Amino acid sequence: MTAPKRIGIFGGTFDPPHFGHLILAAEAQYQLKLDILLFVLTPDPPHKQGLHLTNLEDRLAMLAAAIEGHDGFVLSTVDIDRPGPHFTADTMALLHQEYPEGTLIYLMGGDSLDGLLVDWHRPDEFVALCNEIGVMRRPQDELDLRPLEQAFPGITAKIHFVEAPLLEIASNQIRRRIRQGRPYCFYLPEAVRAVIDQRGIYQTDGDE
Repeated sequence: MTAPKRIGIFGGTFDPPHFGHLILAAEAQYQLKLDILLFVLTPDPPHKQGLHLTNLEDRLAMLAAAIEGHDGFVLSTVDIDRPGPHFTADTMALLHQEYPEGTLIYLMGGDSLDGLLVDWHRPDEFVALCNEIGVMRRPQDELDLRPLEQAFPGITAKIHFVEAPLLEIASNQIRRRIRQGRPYCFYLPEAVRAVIDQRGIYQTDGDE
């Protein structure tokens, strides 16, 4: 089997995964011509320390159900297989070991790109480890790359924008709907809904 050449990395807690995640992933896969897109489930994200997250086994089951059958979508356990907290620079270094000949394209939103200067751990190392950066830009977003280029020389050449539809779907909104007994089935794939129902996920306030 030929090793994948263009590899997208889509990280998150996916609590739960929904159609917004999948549509963005599909657009990135198409527009960036990715051979595979790795969904990297983050068990212990540093920026969510102290916040309640659904247990890892349930999130893993939901994410596996969400991407099953989608050609090129792959569930990565690179963060699950090591202790946290999980910094993205470490994740990228490990993925370079796993795919030594691959072009690694990290996917992020425009807000995360802006936050590189203040919110990220070892951002210089992260940027150096990215062969490319796919920025999922919402319609009419305007991003000034000049401060980033000054802080991380060469980053502008790595950035490729992904145009995606504006979908006002958020995981916390879905969790709230489930707790309140409101309709939620059209926000996420049927396979994910089945996992939620079977496991009784998000049924109580303690799930938030």
